[in-house]
Amino acid sequence: MSTQPSGLVEIPRSVLSIAVGMIDTVERVVVGDARVRTARRNAWEAICADRARAVHHDEVRRLVSQLTVGSSPRSKASQAAVGSSAGRRAARS
Repeated sequence: MSTQPSGLVEIPRSVLSIAVGMIDTVERVVVGDARVRTARRNAWEAICADRARAVHHDEVRRLVSQLTVGSSPRSKASQAAVGSSAGRRAARS
């Protein structure tokens, strides 16, 4: 039994190779060499997107922490009023 590929298998491989070469050439002509998608460029764009998401996530977390009870001057004044009225009640009893 021969391990050599037959002629029928070689024809589609060569056609596919030529087609991929033509697509690559057309892409470079249409979008330019600087904008051709590569694995390195895809990876870098993914890293940049991850960093941007992390910055946005940190900003949202910071804003939410500012909104928690007791962080605003108004809520601190409310808490002080509640605390002072509780103190007055304790003094009365």
